[in-house]
Amino acid sequence: MTTARILIIAGSDSGGGAGIQADIRTVTMLGGHAMTAITAITAQNTLGVQAVHPVPTDVVLAQIDSVVSDIGVDAVKIGMIGSAQTALAVAERLENIGAPVVLDPVMVATSGGVLADDATIEALHELMGWAYLTTPNLPELAALGGEAALTAQGEMLLVKGGHAPGETIIDRLVGPEGEIARWEGARIDTQDTHGTGCTLASAIATGLGQGLDLPEAIERARTFVRLALHDAPELGGGHGPMGHPMVRLDLGPPMRFNQASVPVRDHAASRDFYEELGLRLIVDSPDKPYARFEAPGGATFSLHGDTPAVYFECEDLDGRVAALQSVGYVFDSEPVDQPWGWREAWLVDPAGNRVCLYAAGENRRYPPWRIPA
Repeated sequence: MTTARILIIAGSDSGGGAGIQADIRTVTMLGGHAMTAITAITAQNTLGVQAVHPVPTDVVLAQIDSVVSDIGVDAVKIGMIGSAQTALAVAERLENIGAPVVLDPVMVATSGGVLADDATIEALHELMGWAYLTTPNLPELAALGGEAALTAQGEMLLVKGGHAPGETIIDRLVGPEGEIARWEGARIDTQDTHGTGCTLASAIATGLGQGLDLPEAIERARTFVRLALHDAPELGGGHGPMGHPMVRLDLGPPMRFNQASVPVRDHAASRDFYEELGLRLIVDSPDKPYARFEAPGGATFSLHGDTPAVYFECEDLDGRVAALQSVGYVFDSEPVDQPWGWREAWLVDPAGNRVCLYAAGENRRYPPWRIPA
């Protein structure tokens, strides 16, 4: 696989929760190569933004030209742009890059700090003209003129619903022809949401750079954000950073070996044994009997049934199964949705070992019935 080259044009966050720092972590965790053109230096933490220093426009352009001329670019992510002058100059540069652009129209930090003045917000419209996708939250969408006006101009938008009330968050992909797709998810109870917009846009850009189509890139990016929210390290006294480094085995190339299951005779004895070994118990259902543990690094391990099994995760499970069937593999069970939130297909290797190909996403480590910390 060729490593996707992702150019990030954004500001630096001294607290490490958002901006360039979150972008680099996201691209890296998803297997891309992150390159940067820093537009502003900020002094900020989980409580707010204390200072902003825009980088001169010519230095921003020099950073872009440097990486484009040597390394090349497969996708671009734009976040905090720094100034109206820089926004207009970057828009001119995008004409010659020839890669999909994801624009996160950053105006206000999660903590409430203002990161764009009126002139810069107006200049974002020029950048939107070059963007393959713009990812506004609801206040940003209103500031930019609203969904109807923007889609009438031909813009493609991922409208993020996190600012809407309610326990279900709805994100919508819309374009000139109306709604294309939507995703729903339960609101995650955490205040550690600093950098969610940066992370989402960078994850989408990485997916596009790796050849995913737009809905696939968005779906994977949303899963990445949700897992990073679950894994937040609870730093600082305000809106803390997300847990990017923990999302290791949940997303990426197909056939990820991240789950195994072994037989159990005495449920309580086996459960206690593996807890004492140091694994974290995340699901415990003695009536089945079933238990699942999480190991450091993100792999999971289950006690269940009377036959061991190994599990390999694939986002496009149906496509993977179809490809294997086309070259002669025989499945005992083709892909089917299970009540526990996994989609599974089963086969047996030449030695009789049970093998499961599956897709679980968030539900592998964070099912609704996960045991609280």
